[in-house]
Amino acid sequence: MYKLMIITNPNASVGFALAGVDVLTARSADEARIELARAINDDRAGIIAMDEDYFAEIGAALQAKTEKLYRPIVLPIPSKLDFEELGEGHEYLSAFIKRAVGFDIRLKN
Repeated sequence: MYKLMIITNPNASVGFALAGVDVLTARSADEARIELARAINDDRAGIIAMDEDYFAEIGAALQAKTEKLYRPIVLPIPSKLDFEELGEGHEYLSAFIKRAVGFDIRLKN
């Protein structure tokens, strides 16, 4: 079975770990880039969710590589959730779910 892996900062890593997700903690974008390169080559990885601030700084070449991968799917995730924009958040997640599974799935509030 493939795993969900999260690459995030130390502050967010505890919550993901408590939820049972494999967490790769990065203190900087450079560390996140290294963790992503390792995770991409891990045969157990199915989905790699990465802090969007780190994803923005990994470089165009690595971003392009992640878009061409069949597996694992690499998704940038919001680093901060603004509850006033929850509707936008649902649209954001729906777009990535569509990419991952091939259909448009709508999330209910």
